[in-house]
Amino acid sequence: MSLDLNSLSAKELDALINQARKRRMLLAKRKPIAQVRKKLTQLARAEGYSIEELFGGAPAGRGRPARTTAAKAPRARKGGKVPPKYRNPDNPAETWTGRGKQPRWMAAQIANGKKIEDFLIQAA
Repeated sequence: MSLDLNSLSAKELDALINQARKRRMLLAKRKPIAQVRKKLTQLARAEGYSIEELFGGAPAGRGRPARTTAAKAPRARKGGKVPPKYRNPDNPAETWTGRGKQPRWMAAQIANGKKIEDFLIQAA
């Protein structure tokens, strides 16, 4: 967190100091997290449950919780090769699928007044 204290007025600094004091008091009143975890685990066991049953994932205090399938990020599709859609009339070996950045040969000819439809590969 980066905060430019030199740009704050005296009133803003006082408000910031008061917020910091309140936050420090709140944190000082809290019990250590290990103590709270232990208490929750004991309470769950006393009622006949495990932490895994109640909250899912790994047991508390043993690493990161397991990710659920809903939390996983979608993966990129791996598609096959796409057939070319455009061909350079000056050099038939140069083609473009229509995906990604436009090739230089096409950009140059379009700048000279040609249309993109002029480069379409006609179905045989």
